[in-house]
Amino acid sequence: MDKILYINSCVREESRTNKLAKYLLDKLNGNIEEVNLNKENIRPLNSSLLKKRDKLREINDYNDDLFKYAKKLKDADIVVISSPYWDLSFSSLLKIYFENVNIGGITFGYDEKGNIKSLCHIKKLYYVTTAGGYIQSDEYGFGYVKSMFNTFYNVDDISYIKAEGLDIYGNNIDNIMNFAKMDIEKLFK
Repeated sequence: MDKILYINSCVREESRTNKLAKYLLDKLNGNIEEVNLNKENIRPLNSSLLKKRDKLREINDYNDDLFKYAKKLKDADIVVISSPYWDLSFSSLLKIYFENVNIGGITFGYDEKGNIKSLCHIKKLYYVTTAGGYIQSDEYGFGYVKSMFNTFYNVDDISYIKAEGLDIYGNNIDNIMNFAKMDIEKLFK
């Protein structure tokens, strides 16, 4: 059975992004573990945390809580990321999460020629987002995530699910969300 890691970076109680991601998760077969970034004590890397992390990496001691998110990502077969489209990208919590999981020696390494090689088991990524307005370019938030998972984790099987224009006067929110759900349905036919 697949290990599914759900990285939830939605902060609103009634998040439309989270609702769409849950709809997707209901279609997947496997054991789902959710990391709700809004409820975690995940912190940006400052100089003291980075020094601590580097010191522990030097002695190959990965038992500290600093590495728990990276270990979960490494062991996942399928990753589902939900993040609202904010400020031409994704939530700041998601960026902080990436800082905490992209760790040489756990999630990626280098070969003898200096090329990045994945140490993860991830075979599939789903990225789910919603936007009140229209997404200016898929290269912003989604493009970053896609590049990271391609480059560091060697994931080529990536699906992008979005619902946009949700806060524009006159748009039918239910219709927009239903079209996004139909896009999810197509992924499983």
